[in-house]
Amino acid sequence: MLFSGNCIELKKIEGTSFLELAVNLKKESVNKFNAETVSELGKALDILDQNLSGVTGLLIASGKDTFLAGADITEFLEEFKRTEKELADWIQINQKQFNRIEDISVPTVCTMAGFALGGGLEFALTCDFRITTPGSKIGLPETKLGIIPGWGGTVRLPRLIGTDPAIEWIASGNQNDANDALKLGVVDAIVAPTDLRAAGLDLLTQCANGKIAWKHRKEEKKKALVLNKTEKAMALNLNKAGIMALAGPNYPAPMIAVEAIEKSFSTGRDEALKNEAESFAKVCKTTQAQALVGIFLADQMVKKKAKGAKALAKEVKQSAVLGAGIMGGGIAYQSAYSKVPILMKDIRPEALAGGMKEAAGLLDKQIQRGKMTPMKMAETLGNITPTIKQDDLKAANFIIEAVTENEKVKIAVLQETENTVSEDTIITSNTSTISITGLAKNLKRPEKFCGMHFFNPVPKMPLVEIIRGEKTSPETIATAVMYASAMGKTPIVVNDCPGFLVNRVLFAYFTAFNQLVEEGVDFARIDKVMEKWGWPMGPAYLLDVVGVDTANHASEVMAKGFPDRMPLKDSYSVSLLYKAQRFGQKNGKGFYSYSVDAKGKPKKDLLPEIYGILGQDQSKLNTSITDSEIIDRLMLPFILESARCLSEKIVDEAYELDMAMLNGLGFPPFRGGPMRYAQAIGTSSIIEKAKTYSQKHGTLYEVTAGVQEVLKHV
Repeated sequence: MLFSGNCIELKKIEGTSFLELAVNLKKESVNKFNAETVSELGKALDILDQNLSGVTGLLIASGKDTFLAGADITEFLEEFKRTEKELADWIQINQKQFNRIEDISVPTVCTMAGFALGGGLEFALTCDFRITTPGSKIGLPETKLGIIPGWGGTVRLPRLIGTDPAIEWIASGNQNDANDALKLGVVDAIVAPTDLRAAGLDLLTQCANGKIAWKHRKEEKKKALVLNKTEKAMALNLNKAGIMALAGPNYPAPMIAVEAIEKSFSTGRDEALKNEAESFAKVCKTTQAQALVGIFLADQMVKKKAKGAKALAKEVKQSAVLGAGIMGGGIAYQSAYSKVPILMKDIRPEALAGGMKEAAGLLDKQIQRGKMTPMKMAETLGNITPTIKQDDLKAANFIIEAVTENEKVKIAVLQETENTVSEDTIITSNTSTISITGLAKNLKRPEKFCGMHFFNPVPKMPLVEIIRGEKTSPETIATAVMYASAMGKTPIVVNDCPGFLVNRVLFAYFTAFNQLVEEGVDFARIDKVMEKWGWPMGPAYLLDVVGVDTANHASEVMAKGFPDRMPLKDSYSVSLLYKAQRFGQKNGKGFYSYSVDAKGKPKKDLLPEIYGILGQDQSKLNTSITDSEIIDRLMLPFILESARCLSEKIVDEAYELDMAMLNGLGFPPFRGGPMRYAQAIGTSSIIEKAKTYSQKHGTLYEVTAGVQEVLKHV
């Protein structure tokens, strides 16, 4: 062994004239480029240079079953505090180390099983040849974190496979299959995992024996890109137009990556790498990079916290869902798809047929997308057992009640279920507004009961709120968390209150919207402003999708819980539409009118009649309120109610709250969540604006001492 550290090993390969440099982080389950790895790589390369005499090849490998997951993202936010110049200098440290591998005077082969992502792929690209295994995932996902490749990805990949495919790989940030990588020439061979090392050594032997012209490979990656003016214009203009259409102005990283490639068309490797480092530094200083890296880290913390529940959780061997509507069918599908057998119970056979049809339809879509086989579909459907028999529930040790959002109905169903199942069975309620503590008062075993709020549509929405009642036991919460995780969902544990976490914050936002419409502001204009700000849909359109009747019912609950901040006035738009029986998409008319176009696709129309229903004159709408005021009027209550929830310990951590809003409401990822957005605005600015609005519009904009304390620490 020539060098052995915590991350890097360098040794002579017995019986050959080759050296092996292996990445093997002893303290981690996955290899990644953290500060220690970068430091040890430099030390190993110094020793490598001193031991090249008689060496005829270098094998780059992994000491683990998989290769490299890329850079250590947990170190990024601290590094982002550097100046642009400092960031560029920092990134060039490892660029230069990678160059030392590329410039070595012997052939190099990288064997990369499992995955080679981000900095892992950039490391592999320094080698003359790359070999991988079937099913490996290969790519440069940096743009999905709001940054760009910084260790040579924008330089080496275009020179290896051509400009267009390289831009597609880099701008999309997708993980690519080994076969796609082989077709493009990113890798040179795919072999079985058991043959990977032998294949690498065989390739080095062929190079050392002069059978393969490896020096040509090495030099090609150092040259300028050879494109004429027409080819350059076509490559850049078409790609830029496509990227702008897909990414838009709120996600600058893909465009900055393309600009880095463009800037280095006519330069050699070293100048191109300098350009890449400067572009990397530039994108790191954007708010989008801060937000997207923050989301990645928050997601890791949420997952880690969920895993911590395993010690207390009971194994869910057989679950059951009560109610075979859209929610029940979606929950049954999700459980069955995750290989947890589930009973689907309803009192009506036709409802059960509908629930099975819902699950089958979702699975059929997977087949159409090539993500499932008919055999797998049949196996998944076999995990769902429809039943009308109450006694069948005795087989389940975990129950999800998903009947209609009516407290009396839920109480009756929950009591009957509790009397049927064993004392150890955990019962949960899929409710969006009804108090879990209140429901539990009607049960004999409140410690075995909690809320489990799925979001619609269940297969698409990642979030599940796990609601803790006053008497819910830790074991019950832990089991619900683990079951949600097993279903592929993101569980966030919250304490009981009206609306729980997500709907409580959302309805503060809806109240602000109702106030604006009451003041004569055009709801369609509000939608456009908020969609431009980043929401997938504006508040009026969202209310139509949720259902105005559903929103009206939830508003009644919120008004009862928070009458000072979230009253439900007869003059509010939700009340007016509810009375007019305009329930949104479900009956074809709400704020907008809905129909089907000639191609059978849903169509949204704005008809003049709606303004009369809202008590507005379309020719005299309030235009004195600016677009920036509309954003403030809506987003300040969102931030303030979020901060109240943290202050009142409805949710434990700011990162959990941010992830709940991202996964449950589609909060714009490039803004990072309400607490990160508040951080970007600044506490003093929020307080100043809120004080001004509270004087005119009441306690919805009030900054309490608790809120102020939370805002100081986000």
